[in-house]
Amino acid sequence: MLSLVIIIVNYKTASLTTECLRSLDKERQLVNFKVIVVDNDSQDGSFQKLSSVVISEDWTDWVDVQSSGFNGGFSFGNNFAIRLLGEEEHAPDFVYLLNPDTEIQSHAIKNLVSFLVEHPNVGIAGSRIEDSNGTALHSSFKFHSWLTELIRCFSLGILPRLLKPWISPDRISEHAEKTDWVSGAGMMIRSVVFENIGLLDESYFMYYEETDFCLNAKRAGWECWYVPSSKIIHHVGQSSGINSAGMTKRMPDYWFDSRRRYFLKNYGVMH
Repeated sequence: MLSLVIIIVNYKTASLTTECLRSLDKERQLVNFKVIVVDNDSQDGSFQKLSSVVISEDWTDWVDVQSSGFNGGFSFGNNFAIRLLGEEEHAPDFVYLLNPDTEIQSHAIKNLVSFLVEHPNVGIAGSRIEDSNGTALHSSFKFHSWLTELIRCFSLGILPRLLKPWISPDRISEHAEKTDWVSGAGMMIRSVVFENIGLLDESYFMYYEETDFCLNAKRAGWECWYVPSSKIIHHVGQSSGINSAGMTKRMPDYWFDSRRRYFLKNYGVMH
């Protein structure tokens, strides 16, 4: 029997994580899985709240709440759980990284698992992400390059037309398609990929870590696919505090640090 572990990293979002778990509970009739919730040292009572909810909702047979003891970011929290899995006798076949500010839609987990089973050359599969109104959000992308950063910085109408072959398309596909990288808000990974390329890079506090991971997987020969039949609702910005809608403030320092890390690591200082 195939095995799946879902990892949710919580930081001061106990209520959102609870609702995420509630949506997952409905999926357990379709596919068997375990969940590890990692509290990244929230220091707001999240660990205690989540532990109590798991007991009161009778979820103890499939949900394990752990405290990492340190807020080391997205990669650190997920790696904390993956290392726990490494201590077990048998590693799961698949690991699904899931944001706490998401809600699983019907068959979302089952469809990703089925896709990976049917496509053994695919190491990473990403869900279709929708907002609370059911509008599809971009969750499948081309790798960042100096061209994509030029577009981001200047947003000149002529540049997107000239550089269209190198930037992510505006359209959001209704069909499964091969891509460069997918959003870490809902990303399923074969365990063997971790064996091949290692864990997520903890030098990234938040952002660019999934891009970096997908790039490493591609270099190791694994394909990455976007699978829109797996749908999740993402309450954007609720876990990170960053929401592009109506945003007036500068991106946080760790976003710039992560971007710099990604380019230096993967393309060198000249890039």
